[in-house]
Amino acid sequence: MATVSRRARLADVHELAAGMPHVTRIDGPRGNPVYQVGGKSFVFFRTPRPDAFDADTGQRYTDVIVFWVPSESDKLALVQDTALPFFTTDHFDGHLSVLLRGSRIGELTHGELAEVVQDAWLSRASRRRGAEWLAAHPAP
Repeated sequence: MATVSRRARLADVHELAAGMPHVTRIDGPRGNPVYQVGGKSFVFFRTPRPDAFDADTGQRYTDVIVFWVPSESDKLALVQDTALPFFTTDHFDGHLSVLLRGSRIGELTHGELAEVVQDAWLSRASRRRGAEWLAAHPAP
């Protein structure tokens, strides 16, 4: 992941997700933003759920963001790297996604966040759209 960049902000999630091609933003059942490509969610802001909570207080997290990932190995790399703020819960076992609390987004650089959002989009976009985007954005 990129290491030289300013700290990520919550607004960056919206800007980066909306900036990918063929993206639609819809509101979830409680008005939570959901970013989709081809009708498939790739980033969404989750409503408080019983599986993500503060261990000390028992309070449900109100700021969880879900990012799809390309593979189980990508998921494990993100959640097992103690330098990164990503996590998962039992509810997401077998689901190709990672979770991030909005309150911890500043632990990522803008470049790191951009990479996660782009990978999320690529994991859900059609092969054709993904190939077109990758051709237009070759890796450095």
